[in-house]
Amino acid sequence: MQFSLGIDAGGTYTDAILVRDSDGSVVDSSKALTTYPDLVTGIRNAIEGIGSDYLKDITLVSVSTTLATNTVLEGTGSPVALILAGDHPVKGDFPAKHVLEIAGGHGFNGEEIERPDLEAVRKFAEKVKDDVAAFAVSSFFSIRNPEHELVITDVIHELTGLPVVCGHELSQDLGAYERAVTAALNAQLLPISHKFILSVIDEIKRKDINARLLMLKCDGTVVGLKDALDKPVETIFSGPAASLVGASFLSGLDTCAVVDVGGTSTDVSAITDGIPELSNTGAVVGGWKTRVRATRMETSAMGGDSHVWTRSKKINVGPRRVIPLCLASSKFPGFIEKLKRTPVPKRSVLDRNIQPTKFFMRSGFEPKGLEDAETEVLSAIGDEPMSLDEIAVISRRYPSSIVIDSLIQKRLIQPVGFTPTDALHVLGEYALWDARASEIGAEKLGKLNKLDAVEFSKKVKDIVAKNMAFDLMSFLLPGIERSGIRKIVDGQFKSRFKIDVPVVLLGGPVSAYQDIMSEVIDADIIIPEHAEVGNAAGALFGKGIKRIEIIIRPMSIDDPDEGYFMFSPVGRASFKGYRETVDHANEHGRKLVLDYMSECGVSRDFVEIKATKKTFSPEDWKHDPVETVIQITGIGYPKKFMM
Repeated sequence: MQFSLGIDAGGTYTDAILVRDSDGSVVDSSKALTTYPDLVTGIRNAIEGIGSDYLKDITLVSVSTTLATNTVLEGTGSPVALILAGDHPVKGDFPAKHVLEIAGGHGFNGEEIERPDLEAVRKFAEKVKDDVAAFAVSSFFSIRNPEHELVITDVIHELTGLPVVCGHELSQDLGAYERAVTAALNAQLLPISHKFILSVIDEIKRKDINARLLMLKCDGTVVGLKDALDKPVETIFSGPAASLVGASFLSGLDTCAVVDVGGTSTDVSAITDGIPELSNTGAVVGGWKTRVRATRMETSAMGGDSHVWTRSKKINVGPRRVIPLCLASSKFPGFIEKLKRTPVPKRSVLDRNIQPTKFFMRSGFEPKGLEDAETEVLSAIGDEPMSLDEIAVISRRYPSSIVIDSLIQKRLIQPVGFTPTDALHVLGEYALWDARASEIGAEKLGKLNKLDAVEFSKKVKDIVAKNMAFDLMSFLLPGIERSGIRKIVDGQFKSRFKIDVPVVLLGGPVSAYQDIMSEVIDADIIIPEHAEVGNAAGALFGKGIKRIEIIIRPMSIDDPDEGYFMFSPVGRASFKGYRETVDHANEHGRKLVLDYMSECGVSRDFVEIKATKKTFSPEDWKHDPVETVIQITGIGYPKKFMM
């Protein structure tokens, strides 16, 4: 009997799920805390939570992770150099340490505008090669003709031996600036993703698991190991994609809306006929607009481990993630006594860092480039939770909340505080760790709001549940004023929303929020079995989907009989007749799809290929179309999951 293993390394938890290949049934599942800065330890713990008797019979391991997203958000990618060939319309900065602009590039039909200045490339590469980990190259209209990117790549490889990412490899969409940004981000992620993927491979080998390794992309599709190593930028937002695919599998629904409550955030998305709904524009991450196609989603920084804090008798949830009090008490035996002794600050000084339930500890990340004030505070913080008063005793001054904020943003210290997870522990609806620490925290924060511990926890639970409903309706009603949606969710009108598609909830304690959501929304709300490890299931059950877009244009508008250009992801080709070009485009696209599926381990016998064709011509045009767009879409169904 053979099995497949799905793993999701999220911001708070790393989940694993084991599935029997013969019928797709879930055999076992496991949750472990995600470990920083080394994610592999969390993955190892999650795998070890699966019965060891099954490991030798695992033939497929598929992984999803927030590694790429977090790296870009935190600005911790490797330093890269970016070379721009041609007249790029610069809309802003680039995520690169060094940037070179040279002559070159092509026109709309792939004709060369100017030869690239390769001597400038040589001088630049020699100058920066010891200061960067990779290069990115983006040539103007390389999607029509990539030859300049390829010749520049050859020069860099010859002089430096460093990896090079080309813009045309990542996107066939128009948008020179966004394509250059995408290439630079991908180059940033190469060393980090290589280390992560290779570490996962080593862990799989260490446990004597002889299996293929796949990764989930941000559009809900799986990708072979080679593409995962070469294009890590495509794993940005693979977490929300995993929740979509996992929800569909666990619920048995091909069409549904999905609300995924993680430790750090709540993500809402939708799947229709088994295909994740994609955004019409590229993913935006860390403020960078990319050409990476991702699932359309509504997301908010409110999850099970979001910080609950109070100020001016108002309860706030998020946006930052903290270690729950109940977890900290379970990990550090003396913590609960420290929590009891911590005084309640005056209401006038409260902010998100100054709270009677807020503590700080080192994260394990290596400090770099700190200001003197940051170094002073960091040196006073140890490896176990400390209050601001304790830090002040060691550093001999009360730490500024601004400095604390900066150290948190740089991921050098990890906050501990009250969370929605703690609220559910107080209410007896979740019992994973030390509920007594949660109760003490709720008592302290409740006093500041003239509430007892249970009343305070119910308020927190209500905020989280209504946020889930608000995110869901904002997603389903794009373009509708959000303030109006908020008023209905908050019960200001005698009405509620009705949804015609099933709503699937994922996440560990989501059942606690179902009743409140049902008061706001009239819908079939489903919590499937194994909802707590839905993302791991999604990592495993992503389909092999490949979309190839090919454009056909006449070489000359004045003389269409001169011939036709065919533009595809691998470059430009020319043909004499229109019919010949269309036939070749279909064959070429089909071959690219099948080659991709083969790399993903999907037999061509289980690949469904669909082709669509759109044509464009001006009014009264008497010839074959001025532009033809052919899209070849392949959907791979691995044999082991066919039921």
